[in-house]
Amino acid sequence: MRKTIRSVAAGRSLDRRIVGCTRCPRLIAHCRQVARDKRAAFRDCEYWGRPVPNFGDPRARLLIVGLAPAAHGANRTGRLFTGDRSGEWLYRALHKAHFSDRPTSTSAADELRLSDCAITAVCHCAPPDNKPTPGEIANCSSWLAETVDLLPVRVLVALGHLAWRSVLAEARRRGWQQGRLPRFAHATVAPLAAGRWLVGSYHPSQQNTFTGRLTEPMFDEVFRTARRLLGSE
Repeated sequence: MRKTIRSVAAGRSLDRRIVGCTRCPRLIAHCRQVARDKRAAFRDCEYWGRPVPNFGDPRARLLIVGLAPAAHGANRTGRLFTGDRSGEWLYRALHKAHFSDRPTSTSAADELRLSDCAITAVCHCAPPDNKPTPGEIANCSSWLAETVDLLPVRVLVALGHLAWRSVLAEARRRGWQQGRLPRFAHATVAPLAAGRWLVGSYHPSQQNTFTGRLTEPMFDEVFRTARRLLGSE
């Protein structure tokens, strides 16, 4: 019980530091500009307009790593994968795999709960054109490291190639992965040290879902695989 309380407190402290981060002036300026200008459909909304913290169960064994908040999604709502079509796909899939108590995430105040699952990102600020620079990714890498420190992670799901590369870099730093780097592909399962696993998935962006590169059954299978790997411990 004490360990859980400490984990919750440490997670809240990490989230506060993520939200207060100013390491990337270009990204901070972009988040604020989007929050001021707003999209017409959301003109009556109060945008978050800051770095977006992690979200999920402080005892999660599954950690999902996305790329970055969407300008009018998480940068608006303040919760990762909330308020955009990518999030609709993600939370629907998590609900089917019994990692979420509901299939939709509408706002940071909707009381949605994740179970044995947490969500983080390579970058915690919305980047222009959804393209953070290598330096901005490096600036955010310590947040990923601290997130992994706090959780009893057994399975990591990387949404997209950049997330895959970032997770592998962190795994190598920890000595969880050695030798030839596994190549990214959808549904790839790469073993890591001490019974951990990395699972790759195409990102549920509109570019992938509208073109059929990523279908709902393909995405659902990723989280069935994660569930199966956790159940094999």
